[in-house]
Amino acid sequence: MKRKTVKGRKIAENPEWKKATFAKAKPASEVLPELFEAPVARRLLKPRGRPKSGTARTSISIRLQPDTLARWKATGPGWQTRMAEALDKAIRRNAA
Repeated sequence: MKRKTVKGRKIAENPEWKKATFAKAKPASEVLPELFEAPVARRLLKPRGRPKSGTARTSISIRLQPDTLARWKATGPGWQTRMAEALDKAIRRNAA
């Protein structure tokens, strides 16, 4: 990758990392508390996104009649969860 230059000079603020640079690098969990106050460092180190569920679901594709899908969607937000619960209930009822 070619480095950007400013009027013929190489930009020094973001030099290319070499193997030796990577070897000296420290994890953010070690460096951030030294650079910021504890509450800020904790906030920066907090994992992002939705927490992992112990019972992960599997994404599928299903083809339904348009009127069936419209009726489920008409029940409002959370219709997919309610549909999954109805399917689970039907399976349990048939298994017994």
